[in-house]
Amino acid sequence: MTAIKESDPFIEIRDGVRAVCASFEPAYFRREGYPEEFVQALTKAGWLAALIPTEFGGSGLGLAEASVIMEEINHCGGNAGSCHGQMYNMGTLLRHGSEAQKQKYLPKIASGELRLQSMGVTEPTAGTDTTSIKTTAVRKGDRYVVNGQKVWISRVQHSDLMILLARTAAKTEKKSEGLSIFIVDLRAAVGKGITVRPIENMVNHETNELFIEDLEIPVEDRIGEEGKGFKYILDGLNAERTLIAAECIGDGRWFVEKASKYASERVVFDRPIGKNQGVQFPIAEAHIEVEAADLMRWRACELFDAGKPCGAEANMAKYLAAKASWQAGEACLQVHGGFGFAVEYDVERKFRETRLYQVAPISTNLILSYVAEHVLGMPRSF
Repeated sequence: MTAIKESDPFIEIRDGVRAVCASFEPAYFRREGYPEEFVQALTKAGWLAALIPTEFGGSGLGLAEASVIMEEINHCGGNAGSCHGQMYNMGTLLRHGSEAQKQKYLPKIASGELRLQSMGVTEPTAGTDTTSIKTTAVRKGDRYVVNGQKVWISRVQHSDLMILLARTAAKTEKKSEGLSIFIVDLRAAVGKGITVRPIENMVNHETNELFIEDLEIPVEDRIGEEGKGFKYILDGLNAERTLIAAECIGDGRWFVEKASKYASERVVFDRPIGKNQGVQFPIAEAHIEVEAADLMRWRACELFDAGKPCGAEANMAKYLAAKASWQAGEACLQVHGGFGFAVEYDVERKFRETRLYQVAPISTNLILSYVAEHVLGMPRSF
């Protein structure tokens, strides 16, 4: 791994995260199952409370700093997908929750007593068309009764709380209206309103399908105004896309460094394969693409932390970084040849992990549609 420049403004964060990651051998991340010990170590060190204000026991840092934490986990060979949910899920609570909700939940999240790792938004028939979700929340007195289905909801088994989006109004003038956000106590809900069915998948990323039947949620656990949930959740989604971009940048740097080292040491036909331009150029190109994507990451962080609109920048950062990390992974695998498929080199694992971000949390095609419509002023394509 490359040394951290002394001029790096985030040198202390990078050093701290690397110190935690150094306690876990590469083989640890190859095993199946949730990396509980790793997440506990990050929590104990305070890294997962980065965005929580100091008055609630957190570090009071911005998205820029949070993105460095996620980047370094992946740069060190880990997978921030096991814990990144807590970073962006709490954004909805931080920006739109009541003072009472913040007092109730944030100190315990900061200390690690509670985890907020899950967000229940996606549904089988809606996909990324969030405004078409069918899960309903009907108010009955001091409670909402929720019925519906969610899919691709990660880390439910390792989270105490979940942010849930549901429809509270059947008919509205705009598709984006009539949706509300709730904070759900999973400890009470799972088995008593929520049934969880794990989904086997190609990466070590625990995700699930949820079946919700007559789940009761107290009115005081609704975040913000009724019907404004879609607007609220966009803040969290912009943070999510920016943090995922940072993770991809971490992956990209891991691939570039791994490929460069191997190409310099691997000798075939009495010469290091890295002497060949056919080997050099794809690695160099991958490095350039990763560094370029990094610039858009910082732009998105800058706008988000200033409280300014950053939808376009967050989407473009995610698009560029996911594409760059996938290109770097392809170059790294190609350079390693057959050894790239050997588990002990970790290339195949990281290759699979970074491929996810071409599809989730938003597909590259949806990002292109967003930019075409909202940035370039072209007609809506769907």
